[in-house]
Amino acid sequence: MPTLTETVIRDQFPFWHDALAMPVPHLKAGTVVVTGCGSSYYLAQSLACACNAHGQRAIAVPGAEWARRPQSYLADPSDILVLGLSRSGTTTETVQAVEVSRRRGWPTFAVSCAPDVAILQAAEAGLYVPTDGREGIVMSVSASLMLLAGLKLFGIAVPEAVVGVAEAALVQVAAADTLLQGRTHFVYLGAGANYGIAAEGSLKLQEMSISYSQSFHPMEYRHGPISLIDDRSLVVMIYSPDTAGEEAKVVAEVQAKGARVIGFGGPGDVRIEAAGLACLPALQMLGEMVALQKGINSEAPRHLTKVVVLA
Repeated sequence: MPTLTETVIRDQFPFWHDALAMPVPHLKAGTVVVTGCGSSYYLAQSLACACNAHGQRAIAVPGAEWARRPQSYLADPSDILVLGLSRSGTTTETVQAVEVSRRRGWPTFAVSCAPDVAILQAAEAGLYVPTDGREGIVMSVSASLMLLAGLKLFGIAVPEAVVGVAEAALVQVAAADTLLQGRTHFVYLGAGANYGIAAEGSLKLQEMSISYSQSFHPMEYRHGPISLIDDRSLVVMIYSPDTAGEEAKVVAEVQAKGARVIGFGGPGDVRIEAAGLACLPALQMLGEMVALQKGINSEAPRHLTKVVVLA
């Protein structure tokens, strides 16, 4: 019988269809600052890279950092828009980041998967994206939806076909459970907008299965961290089409050292044809699969709460 976490991950696609059909404003500024905490920060990294690639200058900054030292991340704060991402809408540091920005006179916008919450009230404008109420402590459906909505806000095309690609990738990774056996060291690699996706995948596995995991840019991984690779390693490579050839060489190198590889969009022990947003459900399922193999209940992950509120 599937766990509640697995069921929620598999059932997320109707919410994708709803989010794709949802009308959203088109945001634009000289520089967009995308801020959030935890998963939302990794989504911010992916979104900022996607914006830059489509001509909209953007940076991603953790909520606590932007609230406390924005000058460390942006020397010239003129003509900026601050976009806060928060599933609950009550994450202390992200709400602070939006509140501080508004007090400084910077335009603000917020995205949340809960209605009428603090971050939507703190921002000048915002977007509520409904999610599955059964989702537990670890973000899954809501992470997919906030990235999807963020891309739409900046006019970055998200075709309806992405839903089918994501569903197929989820089925493929669920069938690759034997690849995980005996693996205790996990590495996620991705470049550009895929780096934030890789970091989010790594975080999912850490949270859900209480396993040690790392995320790196693919070529950077060869400069030291590759020393940890052995026959207990599983590497997830999220290929970028423009650098797939050199990324395949990194994959061959870690395979030669004993690692097994799941390749999204390129070679691996298992190859899955998906990239970017479409990878997220499969990466969420991968975390749950490792949790199940370790006998861990991902509905009650150690030391975590659904909302992080600082007293």
